[in-house]
Amino acid sequence: MTNSELTHVLFLLLLLVGLAQFLGWLCVKMRQPKVVGEILAGVVLGNALIGRMPFAARFIESARHQGNVLDFVYWLGLLLLMFLAGAETQQLFTRGERRQVGWLILVGTGLPFVLGLLFAPWLIRPSIEGPNGNRISLTIILAVGVAVTSVPVVSKIFADLNILHTRFARLVLSVAVLEDIVLWLALAIATATAGKAVLDPRAMSYHLLATVAFFLLGLTIVPRWIKRINKARFNVLSRHSPTGYAMAVLLAYCVVAGALDISLVFAAFLAGFAVVHKKRRLFAEAIDAIGKVSFAFFIPVYFAVVGLKLDMIRGVSLWMMLIFIAGTCVVKVFSVSLASHFAGFRGLDLINLAITTNARGGPGIVLASVAYDAGIISSSFYTTLVVAAVLTSQIAGAWLDYVLRKGWPLLGPIASAESAVGTAQLPSMS
Repeated sequence: MTNSELTHVLFLLLLLVGLAQFLGWLCVKMRQPKVVGEILAGVVLGNALIGRMPFAARFIESARHQGNVLDFVYWLGLLLLMFLAGAETQQLFTRGERRQVGWLILVGTGLPFVLGLLFAPWLIRPSIEGPNGNRISLTIILAVGVAVTSVPVVSKIFADLNILHTRFARLVLSVAVLEDIVLWLALAIATATAGKAVLDPRAMSYHLLATVAFFLLGLTIVPRWIKRINKARFNVLSRHSPTGYAMAVLLAYCVVAGALDISLVFAAFLAGFAVVHKKRRLFAEAIDAIGKVSFAFFIPVYFAVVGLKLDMIRGVSLWMMLIFIAGTCVVKVFSVSLASHFAGFRGLDLINLAITTNARGGPGIVLASVAYDAGIISSSFYTTLVVAAVLTSQIAGAWLDYVLRKGWPLLGPIASAESAVGTAQLPSMS
């Protein structure tokens, strides 16, 4: 790479991170999720606005031709986002509200996912298929797209509204964390089955089994090993450079996943899950340090590149967008309202829980990015998924802000189990 080419790339990164931070700040001031502004930064620099100007178009295209550098920053931002999401998972689980979490997971998430699996075969059209898409992978992507809830964006909304300490926040985040673990596994299966022209049945079966085994081991046995290594006497790195050790764990997970031909996205999530493993105090400063750098540069650039990839001229199908957003929102809101009713909530509680858990946010965008990069979905459906994630997050943030300004309670007293579901046996989370 010549000095001129490197300058073009660095200048594009400067524009992306600068505009992402500015528009993100502007969105926060307008009581909107910061991620909306970060994505808009890429849209502004893309072919919809600035990218259409002759001089800017030549400059940006010159920088984008150096795809290795931009792709590396993009993927590093995504891996760090997933790593931090996995690390955050450990501190969100609580022993309380198990009955309510059980109903919200089984009905609020399970029902949309099952409906997505059932109706997806009739909804699949050539307009949503990517070059590697097949009926299995597309069906899973559609089902996950209906059921997914955002942990990072919902957490940020709660923090901005100063309600992160409330019972409402604990309940929603517990549901979102458990839900996302299951849905990430489903997405891993979708990527493993993609590429019908590349994988024969035997190779595809091996790939699928390896992915599921890697994911399950990463949630159960491997974190225990990592926990022992964290405290081992020979582990000089964890004592003298916890941040470097945490990054080493992330890279090690990704290297192993890459050697097994498993998506690095899921490896990064499992690395964050393992390195903390209910001992957050040991690595609190390390995770915070990684988070500060990641959210200052790499993650905003990732979301900005997501916006840069959006084809707002030829990649937009208004009918697809309207049908998908309206249909998925109706299914999700109905399912969560029904689950909330079974859990013993009433009145405004049902609306608050349904609208908040309908926020797709970061996971919705990661879903779109992973599926698009794997060639499962088309550019128009990629745009639809990203827009759905942004709009549902905006609606959730605006609604909660309205409820708090009105002085209404986020959650009222829970009705008795008998009045909620009669003699039905309630599920519990173990």
